[in-house]
Amino acid sequence: MGPVIELIAGSYEQIAFGYRLSTGEEEWTATADFTHHAHTASVSAVATSERYIATGSRDETIQIYDMKKRIEHGALLHHDGTISCLEFYGTSHLLSGGQDGLLCVWSTKNWECLKSIRAHKGQVTSLSVHPSGKLALTVGTDKTLRTWNLIDGRSAFIKNIKQNAVIVKWSPEGDKYVVVIGDKVDVYNLETATLTSTIISPKRISSIKFLTNSILAIAGDDETVRLCDVNTQKVLCEFEAHETRVKSVDSFTMDDFCVLVTASNDGFIKMWKLNLESLEPPVLLGKANTTARLTCLAVWKPTTLQEPPPEVKTEPTTSHDIKDILALEKKRKRVRISTVEVVQEEDASPKKKKDGGKKKMKT
Repeated sequence: MGPVIELIAGSYEQIAFGYRLSTGEEEWTATADFTHHAHTASVSAVATSERYIATGSRDETIQIYDMKKRIEHGALLHHDGTISCLEFYGTSHLLSGGQDGLLCVWSTKNWECLKSIRAHKGQVTSLSVHPSGKLALTVGTDKTLRTWNLIDGRSAFIKNIKQNAVIVKWSPEGDKYVVVIGDKVDVYNLETATLTSTIISPKRISSIKFLTNSILAIAGDDETVRLCDVNTQKVLCEFEAHETRVKSVDSFTMDDFCVLVTASNDGFIKMWKLNLESLEPPVLLGKANTTARLTCLAVWKPTTLQEPPPEVKTEPTTSHDIKDILALEKKRKRVRISTVEVVQEEDASPKKKKDGGKKKMKT
């Protein structure tokens, strides 16, 4: 039996789709596994961890789906406005950013909001957690790039940028990060905090993915996906992936090759086999037609084989206990941080208007 891999895609039609991959044959097949229709507006962001899938929407909620039990787990109702970005850190935490300018850190053990940081004066458009789990980057519509110390919830560094950035992303090794503004990718060195190179795309960029620490997959307002070297700014490979613009890209590795996954407005999710050493034109492994207008994409590839879903129990679902890297140093040091840029509220609760008919997350 091959590894358990599912492709999760969000859509304008308010639905999140799950497709289970069969990788044993020469041509892979993607079989519809589930549809998650918990939102009342288009799905704007999706993220996966070892056990959970999180989807954010224009309906101001984050919906959690338990992949182990195959059940809806509940909703997180802290944000006021569209959920613009989601990212898990390991199996212990979920980070979210929204139209309200908040950066929230959630514990996946009991889904408590551990930190609620006023990150930007405008919308948080993108966030990225450093591989160490100690730092996070955010960009927003206030034309700033901000670095956050996740241990104490304080702003560590603020950089003004001339335009609104739409994506920020750490490299896998955490020694550099990239910022996407319109049709360009600016590459920064972490140690010096200086701009080292800029990659220009022919079209506006909508999604990026580090395939290695130096190779970046770039997709945007055309049918083409480009693989670029962030050190030399050279286009190493480019290919036409879809009939219309590519909305989102993600990837995962198999034994000796990389699989790039693309999603488009044309409704298709496609899987491409890449050799990152030879960088020959990619081979199409398989595709799935969702018949929906796709907005976002994530790969769910647990490190341990998932067993068939057990009989549903009445107790609240909990995740495995692991080291809490981003938690406060000690509970007895509960503080209320109030600076010019940061507001931390340990026990922030959702606004009453959010509760209308929605079920809160159990703890």
